[in-house]
Formats: sequence, C-alpha cells, structure tokens
Amino acid sequence: MIPVRGVEGQCVAVLGLGRSGLSAARALKAGGADALCWDDNPAAREGAVEEGFDIRQFRSAADFADVGSLIVSPGIPHLYPEPNKVVAAAQEAGVPVDNDIGMFFQSLATKEWDSFDTPPRVIAVTGSNGKSTTSALIHHILEEAGREVQLAGNIGRGVLDIDPPGDGGVVVLELSSYQTELARALTPDVAVFTNLSPDHLDRHGGLGGYFAAKRRLFAEGGPDRAVIGVDEPEGLFLAGQLAEGPGDDRVIRVSVDRKLTGPGWQVFARKGFLSEYRKGRQVASIDLRRIKGLPGAHNHQNACCAFAACRTLGLNPKVIEAAMQSFAGLPHRSQLVAEKDGVSFVNDSKATNVDAALMALLAFDRIRWICGGLEKEGGLAGLKDGLPNVAKAYVIGREAAGFALQLGDVDAEVCTTMSHAVMRAMEDAQPGEIVLLAPAAASFDQYDSFERRGEDFIAEVKARL
Repeated sequence: MIPVRGVEGQCVAVLGLGRSGLSAARALKAGGADALCWDDNPAAREGAVEEGFDIRQFRSAADFADVGSLIVSPGIPHLYPEPNKVVAAAQEAGVPVDNDIGMFFQSLATKEWDSFDTPPRVIAVTGSNGKSTTSALIHHILEEAGREVQLAGNIGRGVLDIDPPGDGGVVVLELSSYQTELARALTPDVAVFTNLSPDHLDRHGGLGGYFAAKRRLFAEGGPDRAVIGVDEPEGLFLAGQLAEGPGDDRVIRVSVDRKLTGPGWQVFARKGFLSEYRKGRQVASIDLRRIKGLPGAHNHQNACCAFAACRTLGLNPKVIEAAMQSFAGLPHRSQLVAEKDGVSFVNDSKATNVDAALMALLAFDRIRWICGGLEKEGGLAGLKDGLPNVAKAYVIGREAAGFALQLGDVDAEVCTTMSHAVMRAMEDAQPGEIVLLAPAAASFDQYDSFERRGEDFIAEVKARL
C-alpha cells in the first residue's frame, strides 16, 4: 500500500466505494486521515462499515464544514454532463476535489529514495485505444528483462494498493480520461499517448474536452520523456507543443501510418516491421509479423509505444524483441485461444464498437467472423474496409437478423447464440482461416460483460476441440 502523505489529522471525504474508492480510503487511513465515506449503494456502504470506516451522507455544502478534500471515484461525473450532487456541494463549499491518481503522485516519493542508486520511475499510458495492451506489454518486457515492475491503474491493481517501489523499481499505470482529467498531481517520468478517437464525449463536453483530459498527463509538470502517437491531428499537435525543436529527443513520435523522418527520435511500423530512428539514422528494427501476441496494425502501434517507453529506460532493442516474442496478449483483446488443423481461434470480445472491430478485421485474412450483440449508435458502415477479409459472418445476439442485414454482400448466417455460431464456424473453417470473435457491439443483450462473452467463446471452442 502507498499511504497518502500530507493528510495526517484531516477529515477527507471519499465518494464511491468500488475498488478505487475503498483503496483510497485505506490509504488515507494509513496516512493518518479520517476517511468519511459515501456511496449511493447500501451494500457498498455496508462493506465500508465492516472495514471500520465512518459513513456520512453529503447533502449540501454545510456537510463539508470539517472536510479538507473530496476524493472521487472515476465513474462519478464531476462536470459534464452535470456534476454529481456531492461533487457540486464540495465545489460550493470550496473543498478541493481529487482522485486516487492525484494522491498516488502526491505520495509516491519518500525520503528513502535518497538512498537508492536508481530512483523509481513511473510510466503512465493513456489514449483512446490500445492503452491496456500497451501497459501490459511494457510491464511484460520489463519483467522479462529482470526489472522490478508493478502494473496498476485502470488495469491490474489500484494505484494505492501497490507496494512502495524499491531501488530501480518501475510502476506502469494505465490511465483513462476520467482519471487524468481530475487528478490534481500528474507527474510521471514517462508519459505515453497512443491515439485519439471519439469516446466518452458526453462526459467531457465534446471531443475537445476529451482531448484536453488526455493532454493533462503531459501538462501538469511535464514528463521527462513523452511517447506520442502522431497518426491523428491531436497527437501531432501535442508532440509539437511538447518539443523544443525538431531534434528534441524528449519527445518520441510513433506512427503506423507512415515512415517518420527528421532529426528527432521516431519509432514507426510499416509492412510489419518496427523501426527506430534517432538523428536521422536507423538504430533498431523488429519483425513484428512473427509475434503472435501482437497481430494487426493496431497492435503494431501498441508495440511501437511500448518499445519506445522501454527504450527510455535504457533497455536494449534485442532484449525488448525477445520479451515481445513471449507476450501472449491480454484476455479478450486479439487473444489467440487455440489452434488446430491450421485453423486459429481468436477472442477479441473487447471489440465492442465498430472502430475496434475494424482493427480486428484488418489484422487477419480469411476470417470466419462471429459478430453481433447490442448495436451502438452510428450503424456498421465503418466496417466497410474490413469486410473483404471476411469469408463468412456468424451473427449472434437478440437482434442478429437486423445486424446481418447491415453487412452488405458478406455471406452472413444468423446464429443468435454463441454455441451455434462457434459450431457453424468450426464446421466451415478451412486450414489457414481464422475463427474470430470481434462483435462490433456491446454484450448486454446476452451477457453481463464483454469478459463473460469472451469466456463463453473460449469455452465453446475448447469444448469442441
């Protein structure tokens, strides 16, 4: 645990008692604060009481008279589309609002670090897509290289639940826009921006607000090194704002759309090969086509970002390449779950929207595609470029027939259930083909989560193998 510093003897309110909220309450208590907890869910409040925390309902500004700050969980809106009533009351009372990420950066460094040969480092990863895989890949590479490393934030453990890092230790954080927008302290040593596409726009008041939330990771004190995906205008703009000049190697530009040129530090992937250039010269290359856990251009972008982040810590390119070879990928994200008789079975249940599903379709040829579910706004027109790779679609979900009608000339079979879809896809699949679950839809018409949907796919595949 990371005890929160600078709160001894204070009353601190905690709103939201899920994983991050309870973690924050425990860390506040360890730092000598009195945590006053609230959650609208009675069961969550009961759990906090069982751990010995005080419960207080905050109805107005007057309820914050003795409170030094309010700690808010990520899912609770603090501005758009409108502030939560408790947050609004705290703001009315002039009480600072923060989250567990801000407290983490406020509390991480200690006097013990003065005795370390190598101070601990924090690598923080944000972006619209790929941040989980990028964070997990960085963690895997550092672990394979023998470094002390912990993974936390939006993936792995809560940021305040980790152990205090030791001499030379590294903490890898995945951070969402909800987390970066509110944190009062954001001081990573290395910050990574993978890409930007529209998401959570109601929560951030539009695309500009969403980008501004991501950009805060690079603005609050500024990282020593910034790894920036420049395939969207926002990333290119951010890289330009951070760099002091064309040759400023504190900014590492990343692309999977084009070869990057110039005197600075670049990492890009073209035709399946990762290249690192510094001062106009190539210094490293990796054949990403041979890495089964990182298929497709979207994963090649993740690989470039992870490679660049690890290079900032001084890792040799050959060490990074060797570690990438053993990376299995994350569950439900282009996850290779089985191979038999020349047919591969890939679980990308996390592809809950059209953009993510398109990346999955573009990553493979000759696809037996299991798709469908609770369709999101905007329809399926965005899948057009990936449909030529589909040999046949097997559509699941309560509205499978309507989903299938939107797939144009693709041969589509309405299966409705995962069991039937897997059975039919396996019967049809030929050597060299991929049976791919990439739903392009939410799971809630049939499953509690995309994880449950992916687990069902894996279970059906393995039962039939």
